[in-house]
Amino acid sequence: MTILTPDLRAVLGRVGTSTLTGVLNRRGLRSMTLFDVYPVRAEQPAMVGTAFTMRFIPSREDKDGPTSTNRSMVQPQAMEECPPGHVLMIDSRGDSRAASAGDLYVGRLKVRGGAGIVTDGGFRDTNGVHKTGLPAYHRRPSSPPSPIAHRPIDLQLPISCGGVAVYPGDIVVGDRDAVLVIPPEIVEAVAQEALAAYEYEEFAELEVARGRPLKGLFPVAGDEARRDYEAWKKAKG
Repeated sequence: MTILTPDLRAVLGRVGTSTLTGVLNRRGLRSMTLFDVYPVRAEQPAMVGTAFTMRFIPSREDKDGPTSTNRSMVQPQAMEECPPGHVLMIDSRGDSRAASAGDLYVGRLKVRGGAGIVTDGGFRDTNGVHKTGLPAYHRRPSSPPSPIAHRPIDLQLPISCGGVAVYPGDIVVGDRDAVLVIPPEIVEAVAQEALAAYEYEEFAELEVARGRPLKGLFPVAGDEARRDYEAWKKAKG
C-alpha cells in the first residue's frame, strides 16, 4: 500500500484539485472527481488521506425502525476502525433524505486522527461537524437520523461515492472546489507532475497580472515563456 509521507501530503494539499484533475485527464483518467459533493464550510482546511470505505443500503422498517432490535453497528464501527490519516468515504447512494453521520461520529473520527469524511448524502449537526475541525464533504445538510433512509452494511469494499468508483486505499484529495481520488500506484508521479504545473501556473498568473497576453504563455507555453519561467524560478530560489 502506498504510504502518504508528510512531503507527499503537503504537495497534494498545495497543488489542489484543479491542477490534479488536469494531470489525471492527461493520463486518461477522466472519472475521478466526485459530483454534487461540497465542503460543509468553505473555510475548512484542505483534505488529503487514504480511502477507508463504508456502504449504506436503503433502510427497512423491520430492521431499522424505532422498535427494531436488529440495528446495524457498522456505522460506529467505522469511526473506531478508520485508521489515522485516512478519509472515511461513505456510499449513501446520493440520498440525502437522512444523515450519513453527525457531529459526535465526526468528532470521534477527528480525535482518532482521521484525515476527513466524505459522503454523497448529507450530514446533520453541520455547525458541530465544522467545529470538530475535520474536513467534511457532503451533498447538502440533512437533519433526519440515518435509519430513516440508510442501513450501514459493510466496510472496506469498493463503493460508489459521488458517481465515482472508490477503492479502499485510493488517495483522496479535497479542497474548496472538489473531491477527487487518485490510484495509489501513480500518486507520486501525479503529485510531481501536478507540482510542476502548479509552479508554472503561479508564474503565468503573475505574467497575466502584468499585462502579458495568453498566446505563448497558457495553456501552451512557448519557448520565450519557458525561458522566462526558468529565469523566474532561478531568481525565486
